[in-house]
Amino acid sequence: MGAGGRSNPYEQDVKKSDVQAMKRAPTSKPPFTLADIKKAIPPHCFERSLIRSFSYLIADLTAVSIFYYLATTYIPQLPHPLPYLAWPIYWFVQGCVFMGLWLIAHECGHHAFSDQVWLEDTIGFILHSCLMTPYFSWKISHRRHHANTGSLEHDEVYVPKTRSKLGASAFYLDNPIGRTLTLLVKLTLGWYIYLTINAAGRPYDKFASHYDPRSPIFSDNERVLIFMSDIGLLSFSFFLYKVAMIQGFAWVFCVYGGALMVMNAFLVTITYLHHTHASLPHYDDSEWNWMKGAFSTVDRDYGILNKVFHNITDTHVLHHLFSYIPHYHAMEATKAIRPVLGEFYQSDSTPYFVALWRESKNCLFIEPDESDEKNKGIYWYRSKYD
Repeated sequence: MGAGGRSNPYEQDVKKSDVQAMKRAPTSKPPFTLADIKKAIPPHCFERSLIRSFSYLIADLTAVSIFYYLATTYIPQLPHPLPYLAWPIYWFVQGCVFMGLWLIAHECGHHAFSDQVWLEDTIGFILHSCLMTPYFSWKISHRRHHANTGSLEHDEVYVPKTRSKLGASAFYLDNPIGRTLTLLVKLTLGWYIYLTINAAGRPYDKFASHYDPRSPIFSDNERVLIFMSDIGLLSFSFFLYKVAMIQGFAWVFCVYGGALMVMNAFLVTITYLHHTHASLPHYDDSEWNWMKGAFSTVDRDYGILNKVFHNITDTHVLHHLFSYIPHYHAMEATKAIRPVLGEFYQSDSTPYFVALWRESKNCLFIEPDESDEKNKGIYWYRSKYD
């Protein structure tokens, strides 16, 4: 079943669950091909429906509007100090819906929303700009991540370091207080730190940033798209500024900023947990190939939020194999490929907030197995306690 399978963790004793959750993924050549996996998926799962895609977009936008109306109409009328409780609840709920909208834009970047690329780019550009994400910049680097997943030399994000290359501060912070502070920074500022200075991304010979058209992340023919992404962000930032001049900066934070912070926290959590797990290998150039890299990810369970997040959370293995499958077919396609993948399919039902703490402790750096002379190009997560 892979890392933890789909079994209910409450039906097992803790030790057995932990052992299953940490079982290493296979690194051998699979007994099937990508064509075999594709044949197992019903053909209609590869079809994009513009009407159905728009229905999810409209549903998310409707939810945003309803929560905005309820918050701005009723929270200010609550007696003191209830608004201090009501606003964070609104931020969490609205932030989750923001995450759903962000993921629809993400689908646009993968050609999973419509058969018309120009329409996808238009919708994705507008949605991501309104959620303070540089659409084309991230689309380009994210596609490169999909093309190089699990590669220590060429992957674009969450590229782990060996113990010798890890900074001393990482070891000083490897304690409950240090991990708490590190996670706090990651969940609040991590997304923008990555976009700004490429933190936790692929090492480049010079400064790399998703906001810089001259960045080595991009090729010469892509630089105009980076400029367009920046224009989108600056335009929406100016809109927020004008609104703040009328309503006040506190009002803008209450109705938008707090929810955006929740969305950013989930964005970091989701992407981090998909690619950080003690069962997942990373490869150097001597061992890496695309198929191995595609299996270097794990499906996670976020409960009811799986649906709010359009199932990117629990169908991520499929997403790395066929990123152009629309989210509304992803669960059916995942169920179809699991018998084919067998132990190559990785999933973990550990609650995400528990997994976030566990992985931050157990996945500090990577090293190859010293006893395995044949597979020196295969690296596994370790902690300083190993």
